[in-house]
Amino acid sequence: MAKTSEPTIIKKYANRRLYNTGTSTYVTLEDLAVMVKGEEDFVVYDAKTGEDITRSVLTQIIFEQEGKGGQNLLPITFLRQLIRFYGDSLQGLVPSYLEYSISSLTREQDKLRSQMSDAFGASAFEAIEEQVKRNTEMFERAMKMFLPFGIGGAAPAAPGAATDTAAAATAQKSAPRAAPAASELDEMKRQLSEMQAKINALSQK
Repeated sequence: MAKTSEPTIIKKYANRRLYNTGTSTYVTLEDLAVMVKGEEDFVVYDAKTGEDITRSVLTQIIFEQEGKGGQNLLPITFLRQLIRFYGDSLQGLVPSYLEYSISSLTREQDKLRSQMSDAFGASAFEAIEEQVKRNTEMFERAMKMFLPFGIGGAAPAAPGAATDTAAAATAQKSAPRAAPAASELDEMKRQLSEMQAKINALSQK
């Protein structure tokens, strides 16, 4: 079928079978993965309740792809940290950061492919490192927007703070609130550093 502006409707039945209403055929998760790679948009609905279950089906596709030998994309440390963010105060910020990061990588993919095909050496990995660095800097800027006194910073002293007991107490209370976010950011930086170390090792090979 020719691609249209409207997403293809996929229905999931109680027996877990997936039905493509565009082609009037049953499909598998692998078929849906092919559609995603071909940039063919689709939404998945529960055939009984009508609930949009696209997110869970896409997650199943990732799980299936990760289960294939030699096709792992998600490092274990990343998965562990991602699980920790559930229910955390920064949970609402994580999706935007991840979406921004993958969008940036997508925009740069042609450039990276070209560098890898031409050299398959340090230049391509340096480009990836630069992308990671830019994403980290963006995340830090976003954190500063959410934290009143910046990342890991103390509250600025008010005029006469040395003699103003109330102002000093307020500054002391502000610092502990920023500390958890700073520690979580340090953990993310640590993981990014590990990723860069792996990239450096690959480039040396």
